[in-house]
Amino acid sequence: MKKRVEMKQQAPEARIKNFFEVALGYTKEEAVLEASRCLDCKHAPCVSGCPVNINIPKFIKELRDDNLESAAETILEANFLPGICGRVCPQETQCEARCVRGIKGEAIAIGRLERFVGDNYQPKIQQAKIEKEKVAIIGSGPAGLACASVLAQKGYEVHVFEALHALGGVLIYGIPEFRLPKKVVKAEIENLEKLGVTYHPNMVIGRTKTINDLFNEGFQAVFIGTGAGLPKFLGIPGENLNGVYSANEFLTRINLMKAYQTEYDTPLRKMKRVAVIGGGNVAMDAARSAIRLDAEEVYLIYRRGREEMPARLEEIEHAEEEGVQLKLLTNPVRIIGDSERNVIALECVKMVLGEVDASGRRRPVPGIGTNFEIKCDTVIMAIGNHPNPLLASTMPELEVNKWGCIVVDENLKTSVPGVYAGGDIVTGAATVILAMGAGKKAAVEIDKYIRSRYAI
Repeated sequence: MKKRVEMKQQAPEARIKNFFEVALGYTKEEAVLEASRCLDCKHAPCVSGCPVNINIPKFIKELRDDNLESAAETILEANFLPGICGRVCPQETQCEARCVRGIKGEAIAIGRLERFVGDNYQPKIQQAKIEKEKVAIIGSGPAGLACASVLAQKGYEVHVFEALHALGGVLIYGIPEFRLPKKVVKAEIENLEKLGVTYHPNMVIGRTKTINDLFNEGFQAVFIGTGAGLPKFLGIPGENLNGVYSANEFLTRINLMKAYQTEYDTPLRKMKRVAVIGGGNVAMDAARSAIRLDAEEVYLIYRRGREEMPARLEEIEHAEEEGVQLKLLTNPVRIIGDSERNVIALECVKMVLGEVDASGRRRPVPGIGTNFEIKCDTVIMAIGNHPNPLLASTMPELEVNKWGCIVVDENLKTSVPGVYAGGDIVTGAATVILAMGAGKKAAVEIDKYIRSRYAI
């Protein structure tokens, strides 16, 4: 059986000194060779594992037949963001997990092939003919962009409102350049603009305008895709010391405010010893960024074992290659500061795994008398996010749950007629591709809603 074609990448000793992309992509020859491994299964189980339902066997066959244009068109029918998804989607637990090739060997590298197509074909986009009603999208992250792409193709006048000055949401402020180059995000956002989507940056819905204002301006439906951008903290002593960051703030300063480039005067303290709390992809991004900012030692503190870490295996391996030290079965209990309130250490306790909890993982339990200290000058909290309550606070009739997530039905309808929501604002922090799947579904439901009202 043919082995998977590996993707070239920067060597660890080189990449820790720059923020350039780690994975270098396939050449045309490598992409065609990998595509040739596909069995072209008639029942195509891989498609059912894709949240946006790309016709995977079809695009791979077209790529194998050296028809890049057709491969791109097949992907674009379902997903307008192939360069992004090919890089950051957890294909190993989705489409590739259902690949027949993977039963007795290595699954087809579907994500890498999607990335190749996205990087090497510039679609010829014609502006869609606007012949339907106005729809407002709040948030230009993956859920909002996916919703906008479907509605624009259906002929709606789509306006995307973004609170920040830069478009892309978490794709811009949350994911480092070495994992997702911002030129890729910018190019795919511009493709939607060519399609006819209008963007409105620096528009905080809930402050600059309310949802009711949008309805009064003639919008017939609204999709909320504002994500979950309010960081969580542990509630332990010392979290207000100098040198404690949320991962959101830390990564925003690096990604959006370019703290890693000397020509930008973005304030970010000098770090020697860094402790990152968490075990997900955001924690890996923060730890790997700290390494690139010349931190001498970077520890990743996680209260469960390696097998329970939610981060992608590839990200964990890259972090270790780059020198990040994993402190597993370890939980922080106190951040220690000096007389000037600067972080000097993190007090932790060793954990043992107990019974399986509601998450399906063994619950970590503190070991008695196992407290110890890790010397550090910076602590980064990467333990998840809540939705920002701002928008919901301006619309009391919009139902939210006890975590602040917007409540929707099976069709992503909220408690307010004409208002739909999807992505992290509904589910809490999840993946880019799941948010995109929700955005696409919401677009279909919005189309049905407007058609039923106006007999379009």
